[in-house]
Amino acid sequence: MFIETETTPNPSTLKFLPGQTVMETGVRDFADIDEADASPLAAALFSLGDVTGVFLGRDFVSVTAAPGSDWRTLKPQVLGVLLDHFASGAPLFRAGSASEIVIEGGFPEDPEDADVVAQIKDLIDTRVRPAVARDGGDIVYRGFDRGTVYLAMHGACAGCPSSTATLKQGIETLLKHYVPEVTEVRAA
Repeated sequence: MFIETETTPNPSTLKFLPGQTVMETGVRDFADIDEADASPLAAALFSLGDVTGVFLGRDFVSVTAAPGSDWRTLKPQVLGVLLDHFASGAPLFRAGSASEIVIEGGFPEDPEDADVVAQIKDLIDTRVRPAVARDGGDIVYRGFDRGTVYLAMHGACAGCPSSTATLKQGIETLLKHYVPEVTEVRAA
């Protein structure tokens, strides 16, 4: 098995492509070792010590290193964990119950904004998310309130030095162009 590695705009995060599907649907972001307990793969990556974030995408795993970590040392360790996991066919998640699932809440929305919200979600899903995924992250719609769109950034995008520019100059410009009701985009 060969795992490709790509840099991301976030210098603390590398994107690993195992050449196979990681998650059939959705994405999962692990911000700490406690959250990683739900996934044997994420837990193994956090056990390396210098890992501060793991993001599972459709066909990639993004790993964020702690400040001061040296990727020259950490990268082979991450590759070893990933190779062991995918070669063994181990499950991505531990068996559990629905009580362990946490769904982040959004912002209350005016029902009169339903058409605007549908346009925003469509643009995010078709234009923004694929581009952000190429950089090892994800962006999720959280709400729309009086012209302001709230988005949450995950994976390589969370904490990336260029995330503010991405939100303001990229996504905000795109949404304002296609949806005149949008006046601002903010991180949630």
